Amino acid sequence: MPRTHHTHLDFEQCQICGTPFPSKHCDICHIHLCEACVGKHISDKSKDHYIVPFQIRGIVRKCESHSTELCKRFCKKCNIPICQRCLSFLHPKHKRKDILKCFERKKRVMQKDLQELENSIFPRYQEASASTKVQKVNAKKYYQNLKTDLNKQVESLPVQTEVNTIIQQTQSKIDNMEIQHLAAIEKQGVAINQSAAEIKQIVSDLKRLLGTSDVCLVLKYKSRNEEFRRLPDQFRVVLPTFTHQVINKEQINQCIGSLSELAITYPLLDEPRILTDIHTYYVMYAIDFFCKETSRYVGFGHDGKYRILRRLSCLSNNEFWTSGVDDTMRLYNLQGELLKSVETKSGNIPFDIAVTKSGDLVYTDRNDMSINLVSNNRTEALVKLKRWNPLGVCSTSSGDLLVIMKGDKRQTKIVRYSGYAKKQIIQRDEKGQPLFRSGSFICENRNLDICVVDRAADAIVVVNSTGKLRFHYRGGAGYRDFFPKCVTTDSHSNILTVDANREIIHLVDQDGHFLRYFDVHKLFFKGFIFPYVVCVDFRDNLFVTNDLGEIKKMQYYK
Repeated sequence: MPRTHHTHLDFEQCQICGTPFPSKHCDICHIHLCEACVGKHISDKSKDHYIVPFQIRGIVRKCESHSTELCKRFCKKCNIPICQRCLSFLHPKHKRKDILKCFERKKRVMQKDLQELENSIFPRYQEASASTKVQKVNAKKYYQNLKTDLNKQVESLPVQTEVNTIIQQTQSKIDNMEIQHLAAIEKQGVAINQSAAEIKQIVSDLKRLLGTSDVCLVLKYKSRNEEFRRLPDQFRVVLPTFTHQVINKEQINQCIGSLSELAITYPLLDEPRILTDIHTYYVMYAIDFFCKETSRYVGFGHDGKYRILRRLSCLSNNEFWTSGVDDTMRLYNLQGELLKSVETKSGNIPFDIAVTKSGDLVYTDRNDMSINLVSNNRTEALVKLKRWNPLGVCSTSSGDLLVIMKGDKRQTKIVRYSGYAKKQIIQRDEKGQPLFRSGSFICENRNLDICVVDRAADAIVVVNSTGKLRFHYRGGAGYRDFFPKCVTTDSHSNILTVDANREIIHLVDQDGHFLRYFDVHKLFFKGFIFPYVVCVDFRDNLFVTNDLGEIKKMQYYK
């Protein structure tokens, strides 16, 4: 059989000595090199050289800002490749690494993440999904047994109208407990299945990234494994029990037995866990500048623009809208990639933004007194006001909009809109007194309560859906100098608010009882100050930002 001869088409070779299968490559000169010829090649000092392993040749790109320079470094703070000139002028104090080492390290991280997702995390979600179905069946059996126990007790009693009433009330309690318990299981199942779908997509994306040499795509990858190691909405339950009572005729009208309460709780972590650090336009290229007049840090970009992130609203678990002190609203993902930007119709700064139930963007413009909807890349004014300035806005579970607005003579009111139509006004209590001294930001809780930041009253004011005052939260018993900055709620109807004076986040239950606080300054920003925005995504992960536009995504439930 004749011997097969290789040609130059079958394999690469060193372009200096001709040695086959070169191990190195110069990304500047675009020359293949063997180990022995590397020294000879870089001895030519008339031009720059950048030697990389042959398998990952071509990963280094030219700088977008300086076309004659290669991006040999990677800025850790801004999460972007940079050249030597960028390093000297735009990122002088930022941590930077050799881009090749970062690329190889990131590939190893991605491979490790992929293995964990496929071999450990995703199977747990599959098991949890199957377990949810079993929990439903077992719960239904349990409550049926409770009713059977009740009926056995009833059979030993004489038929009396009073007894029948008590029996019906007890059966109704059991039915309500069963509905509540099954709803918690159903909610858990939906969250597990949604997360499982996200994991499958991440696995697909990881396999694609591991096969690419696009350094920008690879280096922008951020692991979400820490987030998915926790199964969502894991609750603890204390099941109700029915205790028989031996009763005589005189006691029949009083009691037929005792039914304990159902208790469903969602335990908190001792300390919140940071899942992701996100860098966006607001912090990119920012100078850390301390203003002596105001005793605070401010963020100026090198373009001279004042960059502060003021509002954040989640579109999904992976995407969120932002707005700052310019006329542009920006959509980012967890990797800090800018997906879309929208300018206000008037050119003014938006006061507040919110994502609607259908996924559109709403913003308020206090300067031209308008409430605007951004849908399918079109912006339209839903409402144009005359004597009222719209401030905070939120989208409700029913699809309505709640807008808090300020008028002359320091009047403040909430208006509910259904599309273009005004549906409800909340302004005064039953005695005709103003419910709010002022108002800035607003949100609807899962129990349909409405929470308002009232800075003039140093309180979170909570009213029910009909506008009746429920409570004022002023920091809890014995708490002083409470200054709320924003407010949001989670899926368990707990309320979260930033206290700007002490740089902490308060967690409060739906009835205004203090649960705990998170020390933002200590745990999250490590020297950076002034937490500004809090927002909760659909998996109850907490987004927190500071005045410099740093964003932290955190887990606070177990």
